Amino acid sequence: MLKPTTPAEVVEAVAQAVADETPLELVGHGTKRGLGRPVQAAQQLDLSGLSGITLYEPSELVLTCGAGTPLAAIEAALEENHQQLAFEPADLGPLFGGPAGAGTIGGALSCNLAGPRRLKAGAARDHFLGFKAVSGRGEAFQAGGRVVKNVTGYDLCKLMAGAHGTLAALTEVTIKVLPAPEKSRTVLLYGLDNGGAIAALSRAVNSPHEVSGAAHLPAAIAARSSVDFVAGSGRAVTAIRVEGPGPSVEHRCAALRRELQDAGPGEELHSLRSSLLWRELRDAASLLPDPARLIWRLSVAPAAGARIAREIVAGGGSGLGETPVRGAPPDYYFDWGGGLIWLSLPSNDHAAAAVVRSAVARHGGHATLLRAPAAARLAVPVFEPQPQALAALARRVKDAFDPRRILNPGRMAPDL
Repeated sequence: MLKPTTPAEVVEAVAQAVADETPLELVGHGTKRGLGRPVQAAQQLDLSGLSGITLYEPSELVLTCGAGTPLAAIEAALEENHQQLAFEPADLGPLFGGPAGAGTIGGALSCNLAGPRRLKAGAARDHFLGFKAVSGRGEAFQAGGRVVKNVTGYDLCKLMAGAHGTLAALTEVTIKVLPAPEKSRTVLLYGLDNGGAIAALSRAVNSPHEVSGAAHLPAAIAARSSVDFVAGSGRAVTAIRVEGPGPSVEHRCAALRRELQDAGPGEELHSLRSSLLWRELRDAASLLPDPARLIWRLSVAPAAGARIAREIVAGGGSGLGETPVRGAPPDYYFDWGGGLIWLSLPSNDHAAAAVVRSAVARHGGHATLLRAPAAARLAVPVFEPQPQALAALARRVKDAFDPRRILNPGRMAPDL
C-alpha cells in the first residue's frame, strides 16, 4: 500500500506506477470498495492522508479540503455554522460491512451518490465547484474554482463526479455548502399500496410546498425502522419531508395533510424522529439488513416505479429467473418520489441481472448492482450497459486521462 500525505507524493506515486506499468486501486477509507467491478490492481494508493479543511468561508458558502477528509469532519465544521452538504451524501460503510461515519468527501464526489434531498438539491456533482488531481499520466492538473459559475472551459467537475476514480486521483476538492434548515418535519401516510403511495408522492412533489424528501416503505421494510411511528404502525408508510423556517414548515405540513387527506389520516414526525427516518432511507443498511443479500439501486421514472417493482417480484416466482428461492422474496423501498428503488435479493451467481434489467428496460431507467460478491460483479455488468456510441466516448475519455489503465482499472467496465 502507498499512502502519500501531499499532492506531490501522489504525483510521484502515479508517475512511478506508469513507469512500472503497475495499476493502482485508489482508496480513501475503503468504505465503498465493494461498489463497482473488482479492481484489477497490484497496489493500493491510499489517499486518506490528504485530509483537512484548508478553506471555509461560511458567508461565501464555499469549502475547500483534502480529498481524503472524512465527511464526518466536514459535517461537524458545517454544523457549527448551521450549514450542510445539501446533497445529503449517503454513509454506505455499514451496507458494505464496514464502520459507520468513515466515508471521505473524495469518495462521495467520485461516486456521485446523493441522498433523499436529491429531488430538490440535486446530485453531488451539482455542488462540486473545483478540484486538484493527478491524471493516469502522472500529471497534476486542476479545474473549476470557488464559485458556481466559472469560465474554465470544460466542466471537468461533472466528469470526475461518477467516474469512480478511473480518470484521476483527486487530491483537493472545493464544494458548495448551503444553510441548514431551521426545522424539519415529515408527514406520514399509512397503509397505501405502491401505486397509491407514488401517486400521493407525485402530488406532494409537484405541489408548491417545496418537498425535500418523498419515500415509500412497504410494511415489511417499515417494520425495521427504529422510528416508533413508522415501525409501530404495522402498515406501509409513505413519508414526505418539509424543511425550512419553523412557521413555514408548520404551514406547509398542514397544507399537505389537507391536500392528501383522501389518502387517509396521517402523522407528523418532528426534529429527531424526522432526521432519523431520513438517515435510514439515505443509508439503506438498517432497512435492508441482511449482509448476504444482493443490493440493486434502480433509477427510473417515478410513474413506472410501482410497475417495475411488481414485475421484479413476479419474475421467476421470486425475482430470480429460472431458480426461485423459497422463503426469500425481494425486499424494496422507494425514494425520490418513486424514482429510486432500493432492491434487495437473495445472492446468486447471475445477480438476477436479466430479471432486473429487463424490467427496467421495458419502462426506461438504469440499474446499478450496488452490492454483490466479487464473482457476480465480474460476471454481469455492475453499471447499466451503455449504448455503443456512449461506450466509445467513455473509452476515448479514459484514453485521454489514463491511457495506460493505471487508475482503478476495470472498476466500471472491463476496459475502463
